[in-house]
Amino acid sequence: MVMEATKPASRVLAMLELLQDRPGISGPALADELGVTTRTIRRYVVTLQEMGIPVEPMAGRTGGYWLRPGFRMPPLMFSPEEAIGLTIALLASRTSASEELPKPVTQALTKIERVLPRELLERIETIRSSLLLPEAPYTTMESDSFPNPTVLATLAQATITSRRCWMRYGRPDGDESARQVDPYGIVVHHGRWYLLAYCHLRGDQRTFRIDRIRRVDLLESAYVRPADLDVRAAVMASLALVRSDYQVDVEIHAPCEAVKEFISPDLAVLEPIDGETTRLVSATESLEWFVWRLSSIPFPMRVVSPPELADAFRAFGDRMHAIATASTPTTAG
Repeated sequence: MVMEATKPASRVLAMLELLQDRPGISGPALADELGVTTRTIRRYVVTLQEMGIPVEPMAGRTGGYWLRPGFRMPPLMFSPEEAIGLTIALLASRTSASEELPKPVTQALTKIERVLPRELLERIETIRSSLLLPEAPYTTMESDSFPNPTVLATLAQATITSRRCWMRYGRPDGDESARQVDPYGIVVHHGRWYLLAYCHLRGDQRTFRIDRIRRVDLLESAYVRPADLDVRAAVMASLALVRSDYQVDVEIHAPCEAVKEFISPDLAVLEPIDGETTRLVSATESLEWFVWRLSSIPFPMRVVSPPELADAFRAFGDRMHAIATASTPTTAG
């Protein structure tokens, strides 16, 4: 059940939720939470008792209330934001677009959506339609970056209706900036949620971490989405190039489709030079790690830049040669 404590009936249900969460809560505390008088609280107690809900007063100066132990509670109640957040979490429990939701999750979603007001149901359907999950399952997930449900719902609505947004975006160092964006799509990757959008502040397309968006408002202005835009590919390319210590350029002597089998789209951008050669462009904070990663590609390659990457390949080769030499069995004389 979704509730908003604005009408007397809603306040009675809100009071029942408070009694569930905080057994022994005092009459004055209930009155303060619900914005009513203590006299009204006593009237709500009588109302609940008449509904067959055993609310009982506690002895003592503060006059608290509690629910009799063993009473079977009615269905859970959620605020609109809680209902949206729970539904999004259930929808995002899949690790790929090809994965079916487990039967218990599907049943839970059905129960929640069955009692949602039309406005909330429409917002959740908007999120469901705009959510882009990976094509293949992933095994690592970051649990500290779940976005604000209200922010996510607003962005999803904007992507569906092609509405410009104003948002306040926070950086890891604590700085915030206000900007207008044209939201193109939402992508979930390794447990993080990303927004691809045209940023009017930067005058270019950008990828934003949605958990870092502090606030977002829909504007009246509409925008035209670029034709043939692949939102997922654009986000993956931006993630591949975001690490700024070293910009990497490598030629691989194999067709682009063959190289894709060994390189994930968030590691590097692959561009066909011709039918038999592929350009790999990326960025990395560690040349040693990048050499290790490229060593799994079973094709000849040439380092275009930076020169330090070629040095890292030589050092890696020397290490592998030393290991092979030390491992060679000696021949008995």
